[in-house]
Amino acid sequence: MELYRQGGGMRMRRCEKNGVEYLTFSLLERTGIVRHLFSTRVGGVSSGIYSTMNLSFTRGDDPEAVSENFRRIAAVLGCSAEDIVCSDQTHTVHIRAVTQADRGKGVTRPRDYTAIDGLMTDEAGVVLATFYADCVPLYFVDTKRRVVALAHSGWRGTVGRMGACMVRRMGETYGTNPADLTAAIGPSICQDCYEVGEEVAEAFAAEFGRAGQAERLLRRNENGRYQLDLWEANRIVLTEAGIPDGQIQVTDLCTCHNSGYLFSHRASQGRRGNLGAFLGLL
Repeated sequence: MELYRQGGGMRMRRCEKNGVEYLTFSLLERTGIVRHLFSTRVGGVSSGIYSTMNLSFTRGDDPEAVSENFRRIAAVLGCSAEDIVCSDQTHTVHIRAVTQADRGKGVTRPRDYTAIDGLMTDEAGVVLATFYADCVPLYFVDTKRRVVALAHSGWRGTVGRMGACMVRRMGETYGTNPADLTAAIGPSICQDCYEVGEEVAEAFAAEFGRAGQAERLLRRNENGRYQLDLWEANRIVLTEAGIPDGQIQVTDLCTCHNSGYLFSHRASQGRRGNLGAFLGLL
């Protein structure tokens, strides 16, 4: 399948293993200390609107199919489904530090936490997982302290500066220095596809009002509404949190433009499965 790619920075790498297609970031690979991927719709066993690699137990798919999909993703990562720890996303900026004791939560056993949109750990063998269908995945790797984190950042998370919240929590919990972080902004909806109303535009104009930032993030369309650039907003958040711009890789893939390959809530009008971001220390 030919993908629609945006211009700009480094391309995401398209990979395949055992029939499972997935995406990786060159900057994260170069750290040499992590396993990671972003899933696609290809290589699972789900059917219909969930076809085929759906990673959500809560959207009406067959739970056995979802479990098998997680097993296939785990095999690509070189771990087991019991090693994965899942978020419980509700568009907050709440973050949880996870350990070996959390392994399997959200996949092979129930979670004992709610409203968690960010996960972080300094323990090898734990694989973090967060989930998407247009919102922005944020990956973090502290190469000095050996810490990793994932965060889910939709428009609410972005205007709440989820990326900066994660950088701060990594510093408080593990001693992370932002200058030591490598970060990635993953596949999500692009500005051309993301039309928002006055309320969302006003929230971004208020939060991103410095040095003409709002003008870069919000573009009026012919309907008098706005097109919002979540990729650039999150890049601004990460750089202002202290991560050097050269240590941030921004996706070139829009979920909505590529809805046959990546689940998109907007393109499917909500009839879809979930993609997954996965990250763990080796």
